[in-house]
Amino acid sequence: MSTPPHPWWKSATVYQIYPASFLDANGDGTGDLAGIIAKLDYLKDLGVDVVWLSPIYRSPLADMGYDISDYEDIDPRYGTLEDWDRLLEGVHTRGMKLMMDLVHAWFTASKSSKNDPRRDWYIWRPGKVVNGEELPPNNWKSVFQGSAWERDRATGEYYLHLFVSKQPDLNWDNPVVRSAVWDVMRFWMDVINIISKTEGLPDAPLVDHTQYYQPASMYFANGPQVHRYIKQMHTEVLSHHDLITVGETPFTHEASELAAYVLPQNRELNMVFHFELMDIDSSSESPLLRKPWTLSELKAIVGRWQCFMRDDGFWNAVFIENHDQARSVSRFGNDSAQWRAISAKMLAIFEITQTGTLYVYQGQELGLKNFPRTWGIEEYNDVASQNYWNLIKEQRQKAQGKEDVEMSDLLDSFALKARDHARTPMQWNASAHGGFTTGTPWMRVNDDYPEWNAERQIGDEMSVHAFWKRALKVRKAHDVLFVVNSTSITTFISIHISASAPSIPPMLTRAHAKIYGDFVMLLEAHEQVFAYTRNYGSTSALVLLNFKQGKAEVDVREAIGGVAGYAFVLGNYENEGIGLEEKVTLRDYEGRVYVREALLN
Repeated sequence: MSTPPHPWWKSATVYQIYPASFLDANGDGTGDLAGIIAKLDYLKDLGVDVVWLSPIYRSPLADMGYDISDYEDIDPRYGTLEDWDRLLEGVHTRGMKLMMDLVHAWFTASKSSKNDPRRDWYIWRPGKVVNGEELPPNNWKSVFQGSAWERDRATGEYYLHLFVSKQPDLNWDNPVVRSAVWDVMRFWMDVINIISKTEGLPDAPLVDHTQYYQPASMYFANGPQVHRYIKQMHTEVLSHHDLITVGETPFTHEASELAAYVLPQNRELNMVFHFELMDIDSSSESPLLRKPWTLSELKAIVGRWQCFMRDDGFWNAVFIENHDQARSVSRFGNDSAQWRAISAKMLAIFEITQTGTLYVYQGQELGLKNFPRTWGIEEYNDVASQNYWNLIKEQRQKAQGKEDVEMSDLLDSFALKARDHARTPMQWNASAHGGFTTGTPWMRVNDDYPEWNAERQIGDEMSVHAFWKRALKVRKAHDVLFVVNSTSITTFISIHISASAPSIPPMLTRAHAKIYGDFVMLLEAHEQVFAYTRNYGSTSALVLLNFKQGKAEVDVREAIGGVAGYAFVLGNYENEGIGLEEKVTLRDYEGRVYVREALLN
C-alpha cells in the first residue's frame, strides 16, 4: 500500500512554554527568552518539532501576558526583539520551528475620546439605568467573575472585556480592525482571540440566581460572522504561507460547531483545541470545582473525537495539559510517591497513541504534579483563582453575617483544579528554587524539586523524561500511531476562537475512521482498562492502559481476532519485551503498545 503524503503539521510534536516559569537567565525571578535559548538543546533532545510560546509582548500582566499593550515589542521582563531574533535562529538551527500567541492592543487610543478614529475598534456601549441605578449595558459575566463590562470614567461609557479588564475585546465587525489584525499577523505570523458576537449584545438568561451577572457564551462565542471572518483571514493571510493553525474553543462541546472550523473544504483552520476531556472533572458551577469522573466517560469522549468525521478530514489537537489546566498526573493518574512515575508514563502512552497533532506542556515530560494542599490561598496568583475565592468568600460572609468564614472546601478543590499548578516554575535541578532562578521566583517552586527535577531524570533511563523520549520515537516510527517524519517545517499561526453548546454524536465505528490510522474501541464496558486498536493499511497497533491501582486481567483474543504477529514496542514497566497472550494481566497503571506488521505484502 502506498502511503499518501501527510501535511507536516499532522506529525509534529508541539511543546508549549509558559515563559514566565520556564527558566530565568538574569536572576530577576521571571523566566525570559535567554532562559529558553539556553534550553533549546534540551527540547531538541526530547524530540520536539515546534516550540510554542505563551505571550511575551508588552503587557500589564493582569492575565499573565494575555492582556497585550504593544503587539510589536517584547516585554522587558522577557528580553528584547534582539533576544527573540536569537531565539528564532536557535530554534531553526536545530530543525525546529517557533509558534507564538498573539492577542491585541490598540486600546489606549480607543479610550482617549469618543471621537478617536480607533474608538470603534473595541466594543463600547452606554450603561443602562435600572430603578435609578446605572448598570453595565447587559448582564454578561466575565470568564474571571464579575461583569464583562468596565466603565471608563473619562468618557462615561463601558467597554467589553470577556476576560480581565485589561484585555478588552476587539470589534471584529469593523473591517478596519480586521485589516489591522491581518497586518499584525503578517508581522509575527501568529495568534488572536474570541471574535464575532451576537448583534445587539442581549442580556444572558438567568441561570445563577445568586448573582446579577450571568454566563453569556451563547452570545459572545461562535458568533454569526465568525466563519466569514476566519475565511477572510485565510484568504488574506493564511493561504500565503505554510502554517499550522489551531483554534481554541473552550465554550463548546458541540462537534458540528467545531467541524465547521476544521474541515478542509471550508478553508479555515487545521484543527481546534476542544475541551470536553479537560472539562470531564469540572463542576458546572466553576472549572475550579472538581466533580468525580469515570473511565467510561473518558473513553466515550476520546473515542468520539478520535473517530469524528475522519473521512471528511477533521483533525484533532491532542493534549491533556496546558497553561490553563492542572497537572495531568494529579488529575488522571496517581501522583503519590509510589505511582507517580508509572502513571505519568501510562498517560504519555495514552496521549502519543491518539491521532492528531501532539501537544506537550512544559514539565509534563517530567511528570510534574500539582503543588501541595498545604499551600494557602496566598500562593494562588492566577486571576481566576483569586477572583473566584473573593466571590465565594463575600457570598459566605454576607450569608453568615461574619468575616471569618470556612473556606477549606474551596482550597480542597483548588488543590486539584486551579490553573496555578501549571504555572509553578520548572524544576531543573536540586539547587535553590529548582535551578529556575538565582533570585526570588515570581511564583513559588513546588516543594518536591530536590527529588523531582530534570537533571536527576535525564541521567535515569527509568525516569518519566527518558520514557517520553522513547514514546515520541515510537510514535514517529509507526505511521499506525500516526506519525510521519516531517520535512521543511516553516512558520506558525495559532488562532484562538470560541464556540458554544454541549453534546456530541454517538461513537463511530471502524468503517467511519479510515484516514491515517483508524481508532477502534475495545472492552468498552471495562471500568479499569482503556483498550483500543489503531489500524493503518496492513499494520495494526493494540493499546492497553490500566487507569487504576490494582491488577486487571483482560481477554483480547476475540476483540482483535487473534494475537499472532503482535510485537511489543512500548511499555511503562521495567521488564520490556512482554509478548502478547490471549489473556493479559496488567499491573497497576500499566500501559502497553503492541504493533503487528506481519500482514505486509
